[in-house]
Amino acid sequence: MQKIFFISGTLLGALAVILGAFGAHALKARLSPDALQIFETGVRYQFYHAFALILLVLVSPKIQSTYLTYSGICFLFGVLFFSGSLYLLSMRELLGIDSWKSVLGPITPLGGLSFIMGWIFMLAAALKSRL
Repeated sequence: MQKIFFISGTLLGALAVILGAFGAHALKARLSPDALQIFETGVRYQFYHAFALILLVLVSPKIQSTYLTYSGICFLFGVLFFSGSLYLLSMRELLGIDSWKSVLGPITPLGGLSFIMGWIFMLAAALKSRL
């Protein structure tokens, strides 16, 4: 799993740079300031958790715990649900999916909860370790 987390972290980081540039250049003129801020929030949290996945891999030799695996899985689901739903919510008018707001809105907090659980699992791994 560590290799998957490392590769996912690097790919999510690269994608965050691409999406950030896309938002700053291509979407700036096409989205409202509020929608652009929502998009940027998705990018920011994607970046944070790309780094968190890489951190997981770096600490895993010292902290060998299944909690780190659970943490990484939660971070991946968090990026998918939190950042992914924010990207779609911010661009729903451009994509012609304005009616999806009622579906996407509840998905965002599930992603946030996944992020929180990922950090709690990382804490549990640290507390059980002999650092």
